[in-house]
Amino acid sequence: MFLAKKQQRETAGLFEVNVTPLVDVSLTLVCILLLSSPLAFESSITVKKSAVSPTVVEESPEDDMIELSVISEDSVRVNETTVARRELRAALAPLVEASATRLVVIGCEDEVSHGAFVDVLDHAKISGAMEIAVVGR
Repeated sequence: MFLAKKQQRETAGLFEVNVTPLVDVSLTLVCILLLSSPLAFESSITVKKSAVSPTVVEESPEDDMIELSVISEDSVRVNETTVARRELRAALAPLVEASATRLVVIGCEDEVSHGAFVDVLDHAKISGAMEIAVVGR
């Protein structure tokens, strides 16, 4: 009788699944995906090095170049004309289409946020600019 009870205890065993490691791995993967997803949607900007020698400089006509200057969060100067940032694409698209080089030069004031500057870059890219130059101080 004692032997039968001992065998019964040994065969009973633990049949519960330990899900703690599965939850740990799943939460780690979710955190990694949340942190890396903004990088996948970031727009790409190509940066070119300047010419090696200062004598080999290509000059484009100044009237063919489009100058943008981000004055404030809501306003942008397009070739000496101030327009609202929400109307920038409508003002910029005809100028880019008429330009032979499609070169856009963008400058920014110090008090303007990074988000507003990147928004202007995106508007220039969507409007059809082939080359975008950023002017710094």
